[in-house]
Amino acid sequence: MIYLRMKNIEALVSNTNIKLTSARVAILEIFAQTSKPLSYEDIKEDLLMDKATFYRNISKFEEENIINSFESNDKKRYFEIKKNAHSHFICSLCSKVECLNEKSNISLPGYKIENIIIKGICNICMKDNNA
Repeated sequence: MIYLRMKNIEALVSNTNIKLTSARVAILEIFAQTSKPLSYEDIKEDLLMDKATFYRNISKFEEENIINSFESNDKKRYFEIKKNAHSHFICSLCSKVECLNEKSNISLPGYKIENIIIKGICNICMKDNNA
């Protein structure tokens, strides 16, 4: 199973200028195993590196268009492997972040839209707060 993951990670970086170090493999393995954006705080317990090393590698991944990022209401930066362009929903009350798989009909002539952030109140907070 590790071989398959490693093969997928190698495919991710195959057309880039990235050398696969153990730290970079560890970061990419975590993101490859999830279907939602994660912040540093979400995964720091799973990493054997300091915060500076994490962000230095994330910056390189963003430069090479492997990782996509955005900031949430809680001022945390969330990251995910760049796949198909899609929207994200951020709850204004609990700051929960969700990927939305529905196609958006938003277009701007002369622009390429890669990410749309929609903010509102999630269904859990709606029930809990009778909003």
